[in-house]
Amino acid sequence: MAANHPALIAGAGGVGRKVVERLRAHDVPVRVMVRRDDDRAARLRALGAEVVLGDLTRPETVATALEGARSMYFAMPVSPDHLLAATVVASVARQHGTLDALVDLSQMTVSQMTATSTAESRQQRLHWLAEQVFDWSGLPVVHVRPTSFLDNPLFTMLPAQTIRARGTIELPFGAGRTSPVAVDDVARVIATVLREPAPHVGRVYELTGPRTADMTEMAEAFSKALGRPVSYVDVPLEQWREEVLSTIGLPSHIEQHIVTMCRLHQENRYDRASDDVERLTGAPARTIEEFVAARKDFYLG
Repeated sequence: MAANHPALIAGAGGVGRKVVERLRAHDVPVRVMVRRDDDRAARLRALGAEVVLGDLTRPETVATALEGARSMYFAMPVSPDHLLAATVVASVARQHGTLDALVDLSQMTVSQMTATSTAESRQQRLHWLAEQVFDWSGLPVVHVRPTSFLDNPLFTMLPAQTIRARGTIELPFGAGRTSPVAVDDVARVIATVLREPAPHVGRVYELTGPRTADMTEMAEAFSKALGRPVSYVDVPLEQWREEVLSTIGLPSHIEQHIVTMCRLHQENRYDRASDDVERLTGAPARTIEEFVAARKDFYLG
């Protein structure tokens, strides 16, 4: 990346914040787009990042944020505006005309999708369409497709509650296998790409944990990490949706996405493993046991 030209981080949530930390640790200049100048923005400034206010669905603010930048990381939380934001970014970045790389945080489900597939969630469809827009734009794009995050409440908050209460992980995943990846491992890959983007342009990276496991094996990993028995209880999907998910009060778009993820796990659509994390960063992705052991107090309360 050209010296003194900032990497624009648009999406400073879990992955984006860790990307900022890793880039700043290597003295890479960073500009972060945020929607509000709040405590999170203050923490980003404390890391040495430049902070600008903006909205990925408003082209004028994207254009301002891109001034002087030579690379960009695009990500959004689960949102029905994902495709709109991707289209705005692609059009403004084309006009900007000086990016060496646009790193798109997508989803690994896209790897199994087609133009006419219908089994996926609306959010997953938006990711598929956004990738098409970026590819058609002619921009120097790098697609990063992580599978489910280990940091997801499905593997953190919800298991912590049932482990403390009953020594169980209670999810509607059936016998499907999965290979969730830690947010920090995804951030390591993205920071590596942004630091030297040229070799990565045009590539697609699929990020998973080091191996797949069914939920019984995942519970065994939790047991080893926590030093106490943990078992898996398979809950019927509609029962789980009614008794657990609907009580959280999520927007319908997010709830539909989570329910679809659970169904796709049941259908074994998450039985995928890749060594891209280790190949790109030189260090393997965290195992489930390593991830849980580092958060033992959180899970046990």
